[in-house]
Amino acid sequence: MEETITTRTSTGRLPLKNNLSTQDKQGIDLAYAQAQKSYNEKGIPIGSCLINNSTGEVLGVGHNERIQKQSAILHGEMSCLENAGRLPAKIYQNCTLYSSLSPCHMCSGAILLYGIKRVVIGENENFMGPEKLVRDNGVDIINVHDDRCKLIMREYIKNNEQGWNEDIGE
Repeated sequence: MEETITTRTSTGRLPLKNNLSTQDKQGIDLAYAQAQKSYNEKGIPIGSCLINNSTGEVLGVGHNERIQKQSAILHGEMSCLENAGRLPAKIYQNCTLYSSLSPCHMCSGAILLYGIKRVVIGENENFMGPEKLVRDNGVDIINVHDDRCKLIMREYIKNNEQGWNEDIGE
């Protein structure tokens, strides 16, 4: 059974009812699983997944590893792209990036750099990156308002305010 979600795309329409495709459900489930993995490792619970739209192949998954690896840049999306490996631009341009949370400026920059045209996020209540900037550059951002993603971030922020503030540059 497909789920009904509220979306907001580059057209700026909100709310817009769509059905969550099987690929989108798989992608957001994988992103959440990566967020849970990071949380279990005492890291920041943000996960990501990159799926080829033509083949449905999962090209990479990743989770925020800033704390675990003492990294300045390994956000969930950056870790996912790193794990996908070096790919031709035309591959990225035919992919959807899934993230449990709205991408920050750094991760949004990578989305724009590689020409990823579609991003599905679990939520943007706990943090909202530069979604307008990304949309204005032709990227569709679809928020699935996933309660699991909201809850795990809310719990982490409540118990780890300093680590969270560092992650978002505050």
